[in-house]
Amino acid sequence: MRGRNRGFAEAELALIWQRWREGTLFPQIARELELPTEAVSYLIIKHGGIAPSERRRSQVALNALEREEISRGIVTGKSCRAIARDLGRAPSSISREIRRNGGRRDYRAQLADSDAWSRARRPKICELAKNERLRNIVSSKLTDDWSPEQISHWLVKTYPDEPLMHVSHETIYRTLYVQGRGALKKELVAHLRRGRGYRKNPKAQRTGLGRGQIVDALPISMRPPEATDRAVPGHWEGDLLAGAGSSHIVTLVERKSRFVMLLRLRERNAASVAKALSRRIQKLPESLKQSLTWDRGLEMAHHKSFTVATDVKVYFCDPQSPWQRGSNENTNGLLRQYFPKGTDLKNVTQQQLDRVALKLNTRPRETLNWETPAEVLAVTVAPTD
Repeated sequence: MRGRNRGFAEAELALIWQRWREGTLFPQIARELELPTEAVSYLIIKHGGIAPSERRRSQVALNALEREEISRGIVTGKSCRAIARDLGRAPSSISREIRRNGGRRDYRAQLADSDAWSRARRPKICELAKNERLRNIVSSKLTDDWSPEQISHWLVKTYPDEPLMHVSHETIYRTLYVQGRGALKKELVAHLRRGRGYRKNPKAQRTGLGRGQIVDALPISMRPPEATDRAVPGHWEGDLLAGAGSSHIVTLVERKSRFVMLLRLRERNAASVAKALSRRIQKLPESLKQSLTWDRGLEMAHHKSFTVATDVKVYFCDPQSPWQRGSNENTNGLLRQYFPKGTDLKNVTQQQLDRVALKLNTRPRETLNWETPAEVLAVTVAPTD
């Protein structure tokens, strides 16, 4: 049988999932096993990119050897109570086993064991399907673009004495990804960071982009220690997020609180970038105007004029070292949920950018002990409009 609904032997399934965990792509797996690519991809996506757990027999269930003993006991005329005593089982378990599999006249150990194994395949009801209140809250938070991990920790903080209102982020992901659970609407996948309907190949890699040269750039090694250790607020990381047709927006992240500001940019040239940054930074309280860390992109070639206008020094990362702006890199990744690659950012208004920034600033963050950036910044001083 060809096509996506092709059946797989157990050995094929085991090898498909092994190759997927190793980072092999759909076409390569299909070629190795001489299978249709569509069938392999359908199988993996159907399970949300998550390999099903290996099936194991319950330790409390009757096993094949015990069923053979039951069969022998029936042949020799033993009672259910006598068979149960020999096996160390409850008499009710033995009588139920015999009754379920044809009675004393038609009981066959091998057939009974095979049927029990097949019955054990029945789908189990997941936690979110059983708890409507919890399901509604999780759905609401997903609609607000919270991540499953944020939701999980928020539930623990909000309902500390209600264990039935706790659910792991992995359970939320699996309920969204694995078809057939049915507790959460599939449309909610679109609210995840990447909007992907299955767990991506774990070995997938990303490649970075090269950067230009900046004249008279202050190296990051000269940045004040309090900026490096996030001791005080007011130290920012900045970058451009690229869209279609050479469109860009400015992204700024405050290092201590991870507070985000997004700026509309008409052109990418250095003059436009310096002007947009100066206009926004000048509106901040003095305590939030400490430093700005940028990469080596030529859009910051006018960094000196920016510093003159704002009294904020710009420090530049080492070449090909994006981790030195880790908060900003992470934020740019989060923004792809709202502005996927290929989006024309020239059509995005400042009001839209402000709404997206508000969403990011009012979602709890693991690195902030599940507080929100807005809450952390409010402890010191919030930026003015």
